[in-house]
Amino acid sequence: QVHLVESGGGLVQAGGSLRLSCAASRSIFSISAMGWYRQAPGKQRELVAILASGSVTNYADFVKGRFTISRDNAKNTVYLQMNSLKPEDTAVYYCNARIAVGVGFADYWGQGTQVTVSS
Repeated sequence: QVHLVESGGGLVQAGGSLRLSCAASRSIFSISAMGWYRQAPGKQRELVAILASGSVTNYADFVKGRFTISRDNAKNTVYLQMNSLKPEDTAVYYCNARIAVGVGFADYWGQGTQVTVSS
């Protein structure tokens, strides 16, 4: 199991930047994958970026070139650097940890952090 706490959200103007942090309650070194998802009002939760073991990354097309996911194993923290923010990036951003359990996986979520981008 792991407990995740996001921080770093807020209100920013279009074109600005924010860095989200996700602090885990245990070592993230052996976690299969950690990622960021977002959910805007009236929409389904969607993948933003994922960082798998071995430092393999994957980004949604709508954030490629603008967002960067990274991890600091010593601090048990995953980051999402968001640049060139757009109003359509407004959403609650959730941290996810996917941990291998037997032959499957278990997903853990943080409480979310609000990001609001004004035009």
